[in-house]
Amino acid sequence: MEILILVLSFLILLAIGVPIAWSIGISSILTMLVSIPALPAFTTVAQRMATGLDSFALLAIPFFILAGQIMNRGGIARRLIAFAKSLVGSLPGGLAHVNIVAAMLFGAISGSAVAAASAIGSALGKTMEDEGYSREFSAAVNITSSTTGMTIPPSNILIVYSLASGGASIAALFLAGYIPGILTGLFLMAVAGIYAKRKGYPTGERVKISEVFKTFIGAFPSLLLLVVVIGGIVAGIFTATEASAVAVLYCLILAFIYKEISFKNISEIFLGSVGTTAIVMILIATSMSMSWIMAYENIPQDITALLLGISDNKIIILLIINLTLLFVGIFMDMTPAVLIFTPIFLPVVQQLGIDPVHFGIIMVLNLSIGLCTPPVGSVLFVGVSVAGTSIQKVVRPLLPLFIAMLVALLLVTFIPELSMWLPGVFGL
Repeated sequence: MEILILVLSFLILLAIGVPIAWSIGISSILTMLVSIPALPAFTTVAQRMATGLDSFALLAIPFFILAGQIMNRGGIARRLIAFAKSLVGSLPGGLAHVNIVAAMLFGAISGSAVAAASAIGSALGKTMEDEGYSREFSAAVNITSSTTGMTIPPSNILIVYSLASGGASIAALFLAGYIPGILTGLFLMAVAGIYAKRKGYPTGERVKISEVFKTFIGAFPSLLLLVVVIGGIVAGIFTATEASAVAVLYCLILAFIYKEISFKNISEIFLGSVGTTAIVMILIATSMSMSWIMAYENIPQDITALLLGISDNKIIILLIINLTLLFVGIFMDMTPAVLIFTPIFLPVVQQLGIDPVHFGIIMVLNLSIGLCTPPVGSVLFVGVSVAGTSIQKVVRPLLPLFIAMLVALLLVTFIPELSMWLPGVFGL
């Protein structure tokens, strides 16, 4: 009874256009009202929202968001694009590959798919159009490649998963994300190259080694942030939260050295990051309340019994979970999806002997695909807006890139070593 009220009320609220955070909160209250009187129901939901945000690890999110805002304005994207162009610009469909590599680098440094889509799309969109690439193809490449930063660390969503899983190591999750994220980027490059060759898109000139070295030197301070942040976490020098504060300080210094921002821009950058942080935090708060209510109503245990009753075959269960998450990703943003569905599916996969770190990468990689799909795909909307086109026109070039992402997801799902090898090397 309770699960029906929870699901139906949530879907109805979404269907009539209620913002997702409010939909989660209201459906949570309605579910509680079935079990207990009104005052305790409202009080419980409010308490769980407040308790859900009472986590030191969550402090990393506003810091990484602020670091991403500084990078977006600090000239870092332009230098990463120049480096990517020197590396892969001479391949068939050169600028498409430049977009993908630059998005992987920028997404990894900023930890935000939306920031990567905005920064790289704005910097490369006009250039790609001038060289003969269609707006729709450029937008499709930018949209899909920007999601690789969700798995390549530092990633805010992996921190959220660590919280939802009850303490999966953030350092292990960060290391586990490298190979799947890079693998996804390589599959996107392969598909983009084939598509560009069939359409006759131009190939850039081969660049001299000296030019590659020059662009690398220009991008090196930005790339060094990855070494400082991830190296510091893995080496145990600081926690993920402390690393996020270090990232902000490093990006500020770098932006001032590049002379891309001034003290007059600081207030605007801070206000932008506060707005984004507020959206993320209200999503986390309401999602944590829904997770608690589901646990209170024994919904995860019921779903675990249901899934294991269907089959005890690991492959079948993982396929069911992946299909469910792909469907969920179409209608729900990543943060609430991770917070709500991790407590449901993690007990199932643990009974099948799947490591929580491996499952975290599967989940994030899966839900990243939802960022590129309507009706709530935030990266999709940013990508088409920056490109000056429409969703309807972007769908056709998006489809082969979606297939590339799905192939990468299946490989990561059924070959655990792709996720677990690096954490194993570092003893995590």
